[in-house]
Amino acid sequence: MTQNMSFLKNFFLYKCLFALTFWNHVSLSVEDELFISVSNNFPEDGSSQNIKSLPLLYTKSKDNLDWVVIQNTTESLSLSEITNDNVKKLVALLSNFRQGSRLQNLTLTNVSVDWNALMEIFQTVWHSSIEYFNISNVTQLSDIVSYDFDYSGTSMKALTMKKIQLTDLYFSQDDLYRIFADMNIADMTIADSEMIHMLCPSSKSPFRYLNFLKNDLTDFLFQNCDNLLQLETLILHKNKFESLHKVSFMTSHMTSLQYLDMSNNLLRHDGAAVRCQWAESLSELDLSSNQLVDAVFECLPVNIKKLSLQNNQISNVPRGMVELKCLEELNLASNRLADLPGCSGFASLQFLNIERNLILTPSADFFQSCPRVRELQAGHNPFKCSCELQAFIGLERQSGGKLFGWPAAYVCEYPEGLRGTELKDFHLSQLACNTTLLLVTALLLTLVLVAAVAFLCIYLDVPWYVRMTWQWTQTKRRAWHDPPGDQGPVLQFHAFISYSERDSAWVKNELIPNLEKGEGCVQLCQHERNFIPGKSIVENIINCIEKSYKSIFVLSPNFVQSEWCHYELYFAHHKLFSENSNSLILILLEPIPPYLIPARYHKLKALMAKRTYLEWPKERSKRALFWANLRAAISINLPKADERCYEETD
Repeated sequence: MTQNMSFLKNFFLYKCLFALTFWNHVSLSVEDELFISVSNNFPEDGSSQNIKSLPLLYTKSKDNLDWVVIQNTTESLSLSEITNDNVKKLVALLSNFRQGSRLQNLTLTNVSVDWNALMEIFQTVWHSSIEYFNISNVTQLSDIVSYDFDYSGTSMKALTMKKIQLTDLYFSQDDLYRIFADMNIADMTIADSEMIHMLCPSSKSPFRYLNFLKNDLTDFLFQNCDNLLQLETLILHKNKFESLHKVSFMTSHMTSLQYLDMSNNLLRHDGAAVRCQWAESLSELDLSSNQLVDAVFECLPVNIKKLSLQNNQISNVPRGMVELKCLEELNLASNRLADLPGCSGFASLQFLNIERNLILTPSADFFQSCPRVRELQAGHNPFKCSCELQAFIGLERQSGGKLFGWPAAYVCEYPEGLRGTELKDFHLSQLACNTTLLLVTALLLTLVLVAAVAFLCIYLDVPWYVRMTWQWTQTKRRAWHDPPGDQGPVLQFHAFISYSERDSAWVKNELIPNLEKGEGCVQLCQHERNFIPGKSIVENIINCIEKSYKSIFVLSPNFVQSEWCHYELYFAHHKLFSENSNSLILILLEPIPPYLIPARYHKLKALMAKRTYLEWPKERSKRALFWANLRAAISINLPKADERCYEETD
């Protein structure tokens, strides 16, 4: 009979719970607006031994509500919409979970009650089997008054309070903060509640974990507090702390503190001869998102192992700072650093994050000065792709993959033409990046160029041409300043004769008689008759060429050996191009072997290659045609002139 009753009881319980297994959480609404959440952790065999999250079952009559508590089956209970109207029933419900029951986790949401009712809830929880109490969205309605809280005989381990709103703005700090400061639990969180202060515990506190994130706490917190000797973790993220020195003094009495989170505050440290005092046990410190500058390195715990200074205003890591010999991980991301910091003060550094700074060309010797570093995060910096960056790019191959985020996070920002190029795709030649090699190469090229120019100047007789050009210019300048009657060249001769003195016999016996005494009365200019005494030879040559319609050059091996013939050819050639005239007549008296023509006679070579010349025939029968062609080449009507000009040079 007993076995049958037990079977029926379990069967009935299973049927009641089966309908709830299709939902993860079920909220049941009753007349007093108490909502109950149920989780789907039901057993498959119909037993009640493994049910971990079932708040309660209820029966409802017309006039009242009866609670049926399932003992020894529930580990977690979640209740919502707690008000002054139903708070006594909640307290009565929680009173059923005495120490020894299976209920360990309690969550209350949307609580709006008076101060005494809130304290009664806490007091009931404190003497129940509950170990972890979470309460959020709480509005305290009445004035805060003194409450004699009994902390004895509790199973509580952790309290989490979020979004607590106080309507009483004028109260004694002891009446409010003393309740929580003296709680005999290991973990306590009061978050997002606009809390402005917290008292030091009255006696040695068992707190190991305190989390006061997103409040309004200031530098007055826990100053000269000697009763947090067991505290290991303190989180003060997003508060209103301003003095790093006072924060350090706050921790100096926390002899067991290992982790401190001071991120997203207003911390500053100007280093004005202020000595910081940190807990010697502190090994991990988060100072990110504050207003710290370079002086922060003068106020750091010496035994720190993990340090975050992300998102501050640090531009340099001072060399004279206190050595952090135990530091293994350093986060300097989102600051104003222009280069990688050395490891002179971080002998044990293994991880460094320096992303999103102002680094253009990071030092290539980083891993040499920091041999223990296993990972470097240096991406997302405005890298300037230049020669200085080439050595850093080689670190990826040399370091064996120590650059975190390579290659996607390492991109050129400057110059504009390379923006967006990954560093792995940026390459410059060794010559372009090696200054010494570049200077040596440039010097060698300069020497080669100078040698080549000097050789060409000598080979082509450039100094001679420069000198002749100067003389030509000076002669023109003097002619410009002559009296008006003497200005401007007037054509007086049909032709100016240029020849070597060694060929003068042919000129005097053949050329001059046949041209001057023949038909047309050709007037020739010869130096023996028409050079003006007192003027230089060069000036006489220029004047005779200017006053002659044509210039006849008697070419022979003797001609190319004559310096004056070279002058005459140069000036005549200059006239040819300056006046765009066809004034040159070449007579080849004797064949000239190419090897006999000096390099400076390159103009003669060009003329003989491009222009037609008259060759003196050895056969007498062909000479009549030669003279006829020559007269035709120089035929022109000149103004009547009595003087005749002949030129003969040596």
